[in-house]
Formats: sequence, C-alpha cells, structure tokens
Amino acid sequence: MGTSQAEQQAMLRALGLAASPDAPLGPNPRVGCVLLAPDGSTLAEGHHRGAGSPHAEADALARAGAAARGTTAVVTLEPCNHTGRTGPCAEALVSAGVRRVVFAQVDPNPVASGGAQTLRQAGVEVESGLLAEPARAINRVWTFAVEHQRPFVTWKFATTLDGRSAAEDGTSRWISSRPARLDTHRLRALCDTMLIGTATVAVDDPELTVRDEHDQPLEHQPLRAVMGLRHVPPDRRVFNDRAETLRLLTRDPAEALATLFDRDRQHVFLEGGPTLAAAFLTAGLVDEVVAYVAPLLLGAGRASVADLGISTIADARRFDVTDVTVLGEGTETNVRLTMSPAEKS
Repeated sequence: MGTSQAEQQAMLRALGLAASPDAPLGPNPRVGCVLLAPDGSTLAEGHHRGAGSPHAEADALARAGAAARGTTAVVTLEPCNHTGRTGPCAEALVSAGVRRVVFAQVDPNPVASGGAQTLRQAGVEVESGLLAEPARAINRVWTFAVEHQRPFVTWKFATTLDGRSAAEDGTSRWISSRPARLDTHRLRALCDTMLIGTATVAVDDPELTVRDEHDQPLEHQPLRAVMGLRHVPPDRRVFNDRAETLRLLTRDPAEALATLFDRDRQHVFLEGGPTLAAAFLTAGLVDEVVAYVAPLLLGAGRASVADLGISTIADARRFDVTDVTVLGEGTETNVRLTMSPAEKS
C-alpha cells in the first residue's frame, strides 16, 4: 500500500521525539509515536521516558483518549508484544481502535517482537520499514546489544603523537587537554558502564565518575566496573559512594561482558590500560574506538596498547574513521578520532 506524505512527515517527528533529551539511555529503546487523525493532521504525540514509564504508544494514546479510534499510529519501533513493567503496546493499539500502524524498525528483541502479527490478526493495517535506518541509528547501541546478546564496547584512550599513554616514569597527567577531558565526560554520560582493570585502579586511582565543566559529579552516574583477579585496596576512589561499583573477578573479556549484559548493561566505555585494551582487541570485542591524539612527543614510555601478536604490517589492525574533531587550540589542541573496526577483506 505504501505510506502517505503525512505519514512520512509524522515519522520524522516521531524520530525527533525518540531522541528527546529525557528519552532513556538505559535498557529500554528510545521510541517516539505520532497519532494521525483520518485527515492526516496530528492528533497526539508521545515518547518513552525510561524503564517503568509508559511506552511511546501508550503515552500518545493517553493524550488522545477516545479520539484515538480510527487513527493511524506512526511509531519508530514495532509495537511490543509482551508484558513487562507495562502492558503490550500492540494490544493497547487494538483496544484503542487504531485503524493503521506505520512503524520504522522491526523489533530485534525476541521477547518483545511479534507486535506486527498481533496487529494484523486483529484487522489493523500495518506498514513497516519507513525510515528504518534512521530509527536504527537512534537505538544503535540498544539494537547492537539485543542482536549480539552483549554490550556494545567503546574503547577510549588518550595518546601522544608517538603512541604513548604515559611517560617512562609512569606519569600521564595530562596527555589529554581540558577540552578533550570535558568531551570524555560527555561521552561517559552516554554509556551505562565504565570499565577499567585492576592495574589502572592500583596505579592511577581514578574515581571514574562523570563530571560537569565545574568538575562536579552529575546526578546520574554509570556503573563503574573493575575487571581482574588482582587484589585492589578497598580505599581506592573507584569504591567511594559517588556511584555504584561492580567487581568482575575475571580476566576474560567475554565473561565480563556476559555478566554486564545479564545486568541489563548495553554500552561499555572501556577506559583501562594497554593490557586490558589488548585483551578486548584480541578477543574481537571492541566495536568502536575513540582516540584523543595530543601534540606531544615522549619517545619512550607506556604504549597505548599492549602486544597484539602482530609481527608484520600485513596483519595490522585497521579501522574505518567515522569522525575527526579538533578540540581546543594551540598546545591545548587534541584531535578526537572516532573509528570502527574495518571489515576484513
């Protein structure tokens, strides 16, 4: 049947609602919904605001009330078909008398999928795939975690021009500039877990919190995860009360990610040292790299990543650069490179 211009415009609006500042960054997807009256005008809008709150469809239906009968629901994600903290959206749409549903992304979650079939069986017209790729982009991390059954991993590190993360005496403050550090806190706030190794805790004693431009902790803090078997003194700052901390008693990256996934964690921000980075890279468990390159030379010192077992340039790990951003100016300049692992040819 295809979609109308009004439905296409409504989907653009629904995508904007899904990306609202108060939309969730936790275990639930970001979803927007627009209800169109029979004449194509907007009757009501809604979006999901986090676990336990009404889903986007329920939010829009509540705003529309009895007027929802005979409308078209334009939704960024296939209406869910399961009962969690809230009821199934597919059934809510049928009960409200919605005539037609247009959605963008098919729900990859086997627990919640099947909403389209439920709607069709109830006699509701269903159209799928409208602006599916932008919808997937909004829920990039959530979609990855559901499809791969593990968290998405971003490895972040700061390096000199010659690939050093610390000087020969172990000092590393500050390789990254203040603008780069502020940018790091912005990225930290977008994840739900920050992961480091026990060696980093012992040597650097990081607090590993997300802070604002005044160096004050934000109200919402990601989980701090410390991975490894080495004993860590309990007085380390990562164990303070400013955020929750989880000890992962393993050196196996896959086991660590499985534990985090079982705790509904979907985006790991890997900030450990070169040994931890090498372990994740060797295991093929780095999905994105964010490197802050500073205009410094050390000539010696700790490498940004430990031995990867590469002895020839033909075996080098290669990455596709997806973004290049210059932060700061003068000696305070850092270049942020965002990369994804290149497909093997």
